[in-house]
Amino acid sequence: MLTVVLSGLRARWASFLGGFLALALGVGLLVTMGLGLSATFHAPERSPQRFASSPVVVQGQDRLTLDVRRGPDTVPVSQRLDRPQPVDKELLRELRARWTVTVSGGPSSSGGPDAVGLDAPAAEVRALVGDRARVLTGDERRNADPDPERDAQALVGLNALLGTTGGVTAFVSVFVVASTFAFAVALRRREFGLLRTAGATPGQVRRMLLAEATALGVLASAAGCALGAAGAPLLARALVDGGLAPEWFAVGDAVWPFHLAFWTGLTVALAGAVAASRRAGKVGPTAALREADVDTDVLPLGRALLGTGLLLTGLGLLVWTCVTEPSELLKRKTYTTLPMLLTGGVALLSPLLVRPVARLLRLRGAVGTLVRENSAASVRRTAAIAAPVLVTVALAGTLFGSAASVTRTRGVEAREQTSAQYVVSGEELRPVTGAPDGAVVSPTASTSLFVRDGAEAVVKYGARAVADPAAFAELARLPVVAGDLRDLDDRSIVVNEEFERRRVGEIVEVWRADGSGPVRLRVVAVLALGTGDNGPYVTRANAPGAPLDRIDARGGGAATARALEASGGTVRTADAWAAAAHPASSPQTRLGMILVLGIALVYTVIGLANTLLMATSVRGGELASLRLAGATRAQILRVVTGEAALATAIGTLLGLGVTAAVLGTLGAGLASLSAPVALVLPWATAGAAAAVCAAVAVAASALPAWRLTR
Repeated sequence: MLTVVLSGLRARWASFLGGFLALALGVGLLVTMGLGLSATFHAPERSPQRFASSPVVVQGQDRLTLDVRRGPDTVPVSQRLDRPQPVDKELLRELRARWTVTVSGGPSSSGGPDAVGLDAPAAEVRALVGDRARVLTGDERRNADPDPERDAQALVGLNALLGTTGGVTAFVSVFVVASTFAFAVALRRREFGLLRTAGATPGQVRRMLLAEATALGVLASAAGCALGAAGAPLLARALVDGGLAPEWFAVGDAVWPFHLAFWTGLTVALAGAVAASRRAGKVGPTAALREADVDTDVLPLGRALLGTGLLLTGLGLLVWTCVTEPSELLKRKTYTTLPMLLTGGVALLSPLLVRPVARLLRLRGAVGTLVRENSAASVRRTAAIAAPVLVTVALAGTLFGSAASVTRTRGVEAREQTSAQYVVSGEELRPVTGAPDGAVVSPTASTSLFVRDGAEAVVKYGARAVADPAAFAELARLPVVAGDLRDLDDRSIVVNEEFERRRVGEIVEVWRADGSGPVRLRVVAVLALGTGDNGPYVTRANAPGAPLDRIDARGGGAATARALEASGGTVRTADAWAAAAHPASSPQTRLGMILVLGIALVYTVIGLANTLLMATSVRGGELASLRLAGATRAQILRVVTGEAALATAIGTLLGLGVTAAVLGTLGAGLASLSAPVALVLPWATAGAAAAVCAAVAVAASALPAWRLTR
């Protein structure tokens, strides 16, 4: 058996090359992504900066702690405040009476320093402070530095990107490797028939294929691990240069990515061969005499069940999410993972769609007729070409289309929600003075509110604080479903439909951004949820210390614009502000999407080239018959390349169908959220992916056909 396996690998190295490259690349990418992902789990341990010379730091409380119910028990739950509270004045006097106090930085927004340094015994400081403030020592002192979680926050998006890329890599590699093995087995039916005629049992045929897969998996996985080790530092440098990672980011020396990738690669190789080996074991001795090119039994029961299951699961989850939690459709995790299920299901069921689609086409002339009939007859070959194209076009359409649609919708929504002529944006804007008569000016600030969600959770909401409720109500065009914005005052709140208490007149108990509270506020208006930026709204009395960061204005002509310029921010028209605040895509997002799509495209190129080289190389007898029937060499090349182009077109249409289903569901979800429906179909991206696939398919089919017709 070993001799047969090794001889087969040597004799058929060309047919195994595509699977080897795909698997090695997949393992290498998994190692690279795993090493990058492991580096995002922990931010670097930075030494304290602000109070580096003080062994003890007393910091105002920076967390809100509330008791919630978890089953029969009551447990404390903490939420980080937007900024630490100032150190209590009485406590500060007591500290100064006993030790030398070091103050670094200006006072907090609520007055007084938010932290002070001491050169004193930590135990004595803790005994004096009690629960009135936090006492920090050692490396904990860096929590008093400005934005202490900036490093961890910088890794959140990178973690999501690498996780998504790793998931796409695993999905596409499994698909390509499994398809390669399945098609290779279909081309070797006569070989298996000869083995059966020579006395080989079905079990021996199956074991031979599994042994080939094991050898291929071990070699490819080992090569992939070496490739990943070399590629991980290059990835880290590219992420830093592209602005996707902070400058200090570097891959570590974790071992688990190598183990995970190697065994995943071997498992993928074996999994791709299992179904093919079962089918090979059923080949009888009479298959050695079979010459017909019309495929039968192109959709085995196992593939049909798996494809149907994935298709129904993908559609079901999309519809269920749209009905129950439509806001989840706007998140990258959702519009990345759910389309994979749908794409995998359609790809597995593609043999059912190839023949009817090919029969419907009306291609002219003898060459067109041969292209259509050959594509319809050789379903396995056509489906094997169409499936990887489907995966690439579907990923391009769903990823780029969903991301662009969500971003455009948010921009349109932001523009529709203000009737202002000008919008000023910036940090810590100054109040507008000198606005002419007739001008309406509405300053607002970003803040946070903490609200109990039942008795089991505390939710932190990003909110806006209104300085002038009357001006705000005149300029705002928010999607109010109940109540009136004009009723907003210091004792009330505007909520959205996400709040547990969302009926006008109900009382909501909130804690402010600085942890003060609870404050009981009456609901005066309820907003539709939209894309997630609709409320809540309070007055500035309930947002202590929140600096102005946006000013809407209308009327007064050029004099208003001049008055706005003195606020210290950037003055734009409302249209320009909406476009700047919600660009089509940031360079970082675009780079991340290109990385994901690039991986899928590389796999597709490998899969297409390998499939077509194998498929065309075994068509010598068929092509020779066409020459004997009077076909010229040019006509034969047009037939072969036309079949490849037709299969690519079928895959593109199926991919666009998946894209339409995903974007259609996204549009329905946006409508149910009362948000504008501004869908974007990325024709350029999907078209470029399809064009690359078509070029590779035509070249990979033409080269062996040219050699066979010499």
